[in-house]
Amino acid sequence: MTDDLRVCFVGDSFVAGVGDPRHLGWAGRLAAGSHRAGRPLTAYNLGVRRDTSADVAGRWRAECRSRLPEGADCRVVVSFGVNDATVDDDGRPRVAAGRSAAHLDAMLAGAERARWAALVVGPPPVADRAHNERTAVLDEGFAGVCAARGVGYVRVLPALLDEPAWMDEVAVGDGAHPAAAGYDALARLVRPHWQAWLANGSLRRAGAPTGAPLGS
Repeated sequence: MTDDLRVCFVGDSFVAGVGDPRHLGWAGRLAAGSHRAGRPLTAYNLGVRRDTSADVAGRWRAECRSRLPEGADCRVVVSFGVNDATVDDDGRPRVAAGRSAAHLDAMLAGAERARWAALVVGPPPVADRAHNERTAVLDEGFAGVCAARGVGYVRVLPALLDEPAWMDEVAVGDGAHPAAAGYDALARLVRPHWQAWLANGSLRRAGAPTGAPLGS
């Protein structure tokens, strides 16, 4: 097994950890926890505020290619969707649900071709019921895409809707992003699936997609 484990976290402002005074977000917490557990890695945070699935799909390959070299154990964690479900002035989502799912499917196909093991984390809730209902539609579509491709999908929306640490901080913040306790809660939800995914081995070694649909 190579010791050069590299993970690109690709997505939106939640991947970037916007709102976290510790500037870690859930991705940084997972990477730090892996290091403490004796599984060090090089983590690249490629989260961009306001990015939709279309934005991420347009940039992710070039950004990851320069960070995931031949010979390393290369992984990609993908997470987006909340911005897709945001409505424009005409009342329509920025990205239709079917297009969001298609963008994810194309990204996972690209990761498989590049032999980069992938894990997908679903979109979290915000402080708006109608927005969360639209996000729930995306959540179902993303889960279906991942199941079809044999890629792990971590569903977080239902659990975070019932998580005061997340919803309370979102409500007193900007209406979308939590602070430290909220990101702690999200990292706890993802961590067991993340640990299992890291232990499963990379596509480069196994020669086939790893993981299975996951979530609550």
